[in-house]
Amino acid sequence: MTTTTAPTSSGLRDLLRNPLVATAFLALYLFVVILILLNLDRRSSLFPLLSTLAFPPLVLSPFITLALPLDARLKGVVILVLMFVILPVVGMVDSSYLELAIQICIFAGLALGLNIVVGFAGLLDLGYVAFFAVGAYLWAMFTSPVGTYFDINGLLVSPNWFYGFMFFGVIAAAIGGILLGLPVIRLRGDYLAIVTLGFGEIIRVIAQNLDNVTGSNPPLNLTNGPEGLNSVGAPLVPQFLRDLVFNVERTLGLSINNVQPLTQQLWFYFIVIVVIGIILYVARRLENSPIGRAWTAIREDEVAAIAMGVPLVRMKLMAFAMGASFAGAIGVIYAAKQTFVSPESFSLAQSISILAMVIVGGIGSIRGVLFGACVVTLLNLQVLKNLSLQINNWRNENAIVPGAFIILLAVLAALALGWFALRMWRASQRDRSSSGNISRIIAVVVGLIGVALVISSFTVGDWPIRNWSNQLEPARYERLVFGLILILMMIFRPSGLLPDQRRRLAEEATKKAAKG
Repeated sequence: MTTTTAPTSSGLRDLLRNPLVATAFLALYLFVVILILLNLDRRSSLFPLLSTLAFPPLVLSPFITLALPLDARLKGVVILVLMFVILPVVGMVDSSYLELAIQICIFAGLALGLNIVVGFAGLLDLGYVAFFAVGAYLWAMFTSPVGTYFDINGLLVSPNWFYGFMFFGVIAAAIGGILLGLPVIRLRGDYLAIVTLGFGEIIRVIAQNLDNVTGSNPPLNLTNGPEGLNSVGAPLVPQFLRDLVFNVERTLGLSINNVQPLTQQLWFYFIVIVVIGIILYVARRLENSPIGRAWTAIREDEVAAIAMGVPLVRMKLMAFAMGASFAGAIGVIYAAKQTFVSPESFSLAQSISILAMVIVGGIGSIRGVLFGACVVTLLNLQVLKNLSLQINNWRNENAIVPGAFIILLAVLAALALGWFALRMWRASQRDRSSSGNISRIIAVVVGLIGVALVISSFTVGDWPIRNWSNQLEPARYERLVFGLILILMMIFRPSGLLPDQRRRLAEEATKKAAKG
């Protein structure tokens, strides 16, 4: 007599190891996601929610493709089709998706650059956004007609200089990275973080105060101070792209009203995709080069690295310069795309957000950093904002949340809290120190919160969404959400969602040693 068992997640993984099954799964997955996206109606009151559920799966599909056991050439073809065909077509249907894809690419480039410094070389840099500002201001000052020194003296350049200024942005930011690296060569850990944080703030304050440089008559205005630089030049769109948009519009029967802004967006999208490709190639070559191994040695143990003959000063300066150069190129793209640059765009919060992308994805992991940039940017620019829009739509329609649904949500939340409390309790059993006692207290408190949540849900009844306070909209709690995510990451996945192979093996060895 034979018995059958329910399929498990491991059984599903075993099934997907079959290349034919994996190919069929990927084709079905992409077909369903693209079909849903192309048929969404922006006039629907549920559009924010449906868009939030449909677009992230498309953005994350390259990572799903890479994870499947398919031929490397097939993976490459699928990813290229996704990047250069499917996403642009989806962006033509709704330009907000194209805008979001460009923002993801911009932050991905910044995260890859910071990963050189933090992930490869182990140098904690909290002022990384300063190099981003260098590239952005370099292009903005030479193209913005707002009465600065460059405008008054006829030093403005045409938009055709955009590609040359990307190269200049790389050089200027690399020089800035070297200037930052020189005074912090001998610093480590918290001291290094504090100094780099100060460097980032110095650059922002300089940009804010270079609108009235004394010592000349009249005083020089270089950056227009806190008012920022507007009407920043953008690269000219080639004619073939306009023709391509018209052909796609006619072939697919689309109705595009804003052709000029859309073609400009598409051109920026293709530019940033190509730049990300170059950054990925350079980062991959560096990772597997003698320079990358020297950075790894410095990250793991500086004393041992010096003893093995690693030139510490040169390698650290190279890490700062290389990471900064990526940010400089991305800064030029950002300034041209936004057509406005101001000091507020380069605050400490931006550096923390970029660092969060590196941590969430996996410090030192190139694929993980890309994944972290996608997740954090989607959460920041789409998920939280769309949830707020959806709540407002329901509020305007006087929607009612059934009491049964509230109870169901409370039970699911209680189960999640219970699982977290159980993990904390089990961890406390292995730790007999004071931190173990704290973990037990946290586990009990979290469990009690879950029980109280379920009990209180039975007293709510049907609840009108118009009673939802504006102060509780998800978009207002972006920093809180990021903080909670980082706390959970440090507890459950300290090496990241897609960790670096060496870090993952080291973490597994540590866990085995702790159990032993």
